[in-house]
Amino acid sequence: MTARKAAGPPTFWLLAPAVLFLILWTQVPLVLTLYYSFQRYVLVNPDLRGFVGFGNYLSLLSDPTFWVSLERTLLLVFSSLAVTVVFGLALGLLFYQPFPGRSLMRTLAISPFFVMPVVSALIWKNMLMHPVYGLFSWVARALGLPAVDWLAQYPMPSIVAIVAWQWIPFATLLVLTGLQSLPHDVLEAARIDGAGPWQEFRYIVLPHLARTLSVVVMLETIFFLSIFAEIYTATSGGPGLATTTLPYLIFLKAFAEYRIGVAAAGAVFAVILANIVALFLLRAIGRNLQTQEVRA
Repeated sequence: MTARKAAGPPTFWLLAPAVLFLILWTQVPLVLTLYYSFQRYVLVNPDLRGFVGFGNYLSLLSDPTFWVSLERTLLLVFSSLAVTVVFGLALGLLFYQPFPGRSLMRTLAISPFFVMPVVSALIWKNMLMHPVYGLFSWVARALGLPAVDWLAQYPMPSIVAIVAWQWIPFATLLVLTGLQSLPHDVLEAARIDGAGPWQEFRYIVLPHLARTLSVVVMLETIFFLSIFAEIYTATSGGPGLATTTLPYLIFLKAFAEYRIGVAAAGAVFAVILANIVALFLLRAIGRNLQTQEVRA
């Protein structure tokens, strides 16, 4: 045993490079953000520097735009989450059923997930939602209806549609993966006992997918809290503050107002918000899993 331990390097030295890289990759930017959040740092006047304590945080909290952006962020997250989970579950159940061309349809349904966010926003903005050249306007005029400027009249639903179009394939993939482990003998037994499609879904399929849907909700929520490219490309936070979320507000503070200290304080608030939401979701998922284990 002693010779075997001495022959190989300690586990710590094997893990040290990965741990060091993880620390440099995650903690150094966080520490710098915290540092600048307590500093007066304006790009147009770089000589005016100094420690301001919680001045940047108080300036951000006293700005009505911050509270509006926080509300818009939560609205975007929960709306996109509801749409992606519902449609991802429906498409997963659809593609789980055998039908001709299922493999091709699966590939086409998953393809939006591989489109870059900026490209996706440009497609929706110029090819689908444009009030003159867009596909939706052409369909409306063909039906004798007035064209709709979606990004101007319905900005937040438009952003939710763009984000959901990208992330529904992710939910569909995870739902399909969860359905692969569904025991067929349980479904056959339920059908023999006279259970209909709704009873199968309510009492067998949905409880079986509870863990999968919990993972979908947790991962998508974390990503939705940092949505930026779609808003920047499609609406630039407008009209007004209709689509100004917290990440976009941080961008405005840093590169429109050149107030790096206030932008860093906003980034700290974004980290705190993400941790609060993640903690809430993890506890909800833990309670859900414990309930399932007790029932089992």
